[in-house]
Amino acid sequence: MFGKPSWFQRRKYGGWGIFPKTWQGWIYIAVAIAIFMIIQHLPFGDMQTKVVAMLVVAAIIVMDLIHIMARLPMDERDRIHEAIAERNALWAIVAALAAGIGWQTSTSAQNNLQIDPFIIVALVVGLIAKAITNIYLDRKN
Repeated sequence: MFGKPSWFQRRKYGGWGIFPKTWQGWIYIAVAIAIFMIIQHLPFGDMQTKVVAMLVVAAIIVMDLIHIMARLPMDERDRIHEAIAERNALWAIVAALAAGIGWQTSTSAQNNLQIDPFIIVALVVGLIAKAITNIYLDRKN
């Protein structure tokens, strides 16, 4: 699409996604930010039009970044390291969400029970994603 995989590298130590590797990658990020700033400061159009324009631009940029990420080269060692890191990150996230549910349950026990449904949804969606992945991989092999 717009960006090239050679401009970026995988983020290993600071989160998920990609990180600019060359000056072209930094320009890509700067142009993306500039587009958002320009849309916000256009002297015409109401706020709703600007929000829609920003959502369209954001969708295009996200699709381009996903395309770039899918095309980044990875050898077998990189794949194994990423799989282990993702597994460990998921375990930490699940533990934090479970602790959040426990905390919400204990603090709301005096009143009526109130648990943030997004925490429950996040755990259920993760469970479904894991199950679907395991079913797919079992059938693939």
